[in-house]
Amino acid sequence: MAEIIHRSPQDGGDRRRERPPAQSAAADLVALATAGRYGDMEAKARELTALHPSSGLAWKALGVALQMQNKEALEALERAACLLPNDTESQSNLGAALRRYGRLDEAVTCLRRALQMRPDLAEVWNNLANAERDLGHFDAAVAALSEALRLKPGFAKAHNNLGNVLRDLGRLDEAATSYRQALEFDANYAEAHSNFGSLLRLQGRSEEAQSHCELALAIDPNYPAALTLLAHLRSDRGRFAEARTLLERAIAIEPNFAAARSGLAELCRMSREDANWLAGAMRTAERALPRDEIPLRFAIGKYLDDVGEYDDAFISYRRANDLAMLYRPRHDRHLLTAGVDRLVQSQTAEWLRGAGSSSIRSERPVLVVGMPRSGTTLAEQILAAHPQVHGAGELPYWNGVAGRYAAAGADAADGASLRQLADDYLALLGEVSRDASRVVDKMPANFMFLGLIHAALPLARIIHLERNPVDTCLSIYFQNFGPVHSYANDLGDLAHYYSEYRRIMEHWRRNLPAGAILNVPYEGLVENPEHWSRTMVEFIGLPWDARCRDFHRIERIVSTFSRWQARQPINTASVERWRHYEKFVEPLRPLLCR
Repeated sequence: MAEIIHRSPQDGGDRRRERPPAQSAAADLVALATAGRYGDMEAKARELTALHPSSGLAWKALGVALQMQNKEALEALERAACLLPNDTESQSNLGAALRRYGRLDEAVTCLRRALQMRPDLAEVWNNLANAERDLGHFDAAVAALSEALRLKPGFAKAHNNLGNVLRDLGRLDEAATSYRQALEFDANYAEAHSNFGSLLRLQGRSEEAQSHCELALAIDPNYPAALTLLAHLRSDRGRFAEARTLLERAIAIEPNFAAARSGLAELCRMSREDANWLAGAMRTAERALPRDEIPLRFAIGKYLDDVGEYDDAFISYRRANDLAMLYRPRHDRHLLTAGVDRLVQSQTAEWLRGAGSSSIRSERPVLVVGMPRSGTTLAEQILAAHPQVHGAGELPYWNGVAGRYAAAGADAADGASLRQLADDYLALLGEVSRDASRVVDKMPANFMFLGLIHAALPLARIIHLERNPVDTCLSIYFQNFGPVHSYANDLGDLAHYYSEYRRIMEHWRRNLPAGAILNVPYEGLVENPEHWSRTMVEFIGLPWDARCRDFHRIERIVSTFSRWQARQPINTASVERWRHYEKFVEPLRPLLCR
């Protein structure tokens, strides 16, 4: 949120151009602002602009009064900035307003001009950070917020905004720290509660997310972002009708709230009867800042795909992905290839035999791996329907420890360190579920760490979902993935990532013991669910239970993009889906050749 500055009745010292109204009138404006009487302030300022049209102070006061009432203020702010070119507050307020209108480069220029005059104003650094973030200039945004917090360590809004930037960068733990700090300085900060709740939901901490969402709504019952978060939390539990009601309420409060409009598209398969939704989404997208346009374009693409307008759907998806690349780190193909090279060269069959000689032999963990959108949620949902299985969702454990383990070098492959990894992971599974015989961790990207996982826990069951590569990559391209999935917004990057995934999985097949991995074809699972469901249950060492047939009826939290599909009976509609988009998928075609 932008900081509107109205501390002082001074005009910034530019006396040559400014002929201020009477000092008593200026004092009246300040008193009205201090008292929060912005309607009266607006009326007074309008009188003064009529009497003194060349008074920058009067236009500045009018702009502030209008902004504080959420009214159109840009003309007044531009007049003030023109008449008071050396007034820091006028330049800053104009910069904040320009950002809201999507004129981001102009906003940055105004804000940097203000900081040249007054570099000691934390509020202006905060406004600058917001504009830089909207431009996708994350390093500049972090630098500006760091300066704001150096000047004003207790500045809750800057802590909250730093959390937003860190979340954009995929640095979720650091983002959580920033949100906590914002709330330490302002416990009644609804926006920070809502943002923190959204982050906790991403981390799979649904109960904590719910708590912060409720706190935000207790502070502001009509806060659209918190209502939208609550809708997502309801949707995660399969309560789609409640989610729809909450999203419609958010839209009624703020008709152009992009997150709520796009959220509606996730609750069902859309039809021509949703044409009114499409019209509203198109209007909102045309007015939105590029950042807010992204989820709308993905949602519009889904509508068009659902109704069979495939060419227009792809155009919308391409627009969404092109915009998303402005706000996300670029995919580094060389870095990924080098990382896979290191794994292939270091984690050989011989290394695995030596590393696992004193590992912990627990059968509790079940890891479902594969590319995103390959059926991992479906597999977890089937298994979690078994009364002896708990579905834990996507646990980030192995991604975190694998990086630290790799940094320690190959010598770290000793029994003590591997036992510690296993103990910590089993303790995490114990927190997730005390009683289940098997706990499913369906983090797809754990395919990168199967050597380390097997070395630490050789009896852990690994289920690998495989799906047609072009269907898989297109399905990823059609979803609004976050910055961690840097490859998701470009078909060429997707083809590269899939090729490296295929290479590492072939390495594990050659070097892990026979029977360590169960390969499940997605197409086989949806065409013959009984066979493959029984095969998976048998593989994890449990007797068959008929409830696995009715997986879509169980009540549990599913927070992935597949949460609606996971509550539907199995169907084959997604098999060979890419044929609808054949003219667009040339960068993916090499994946069909093995």
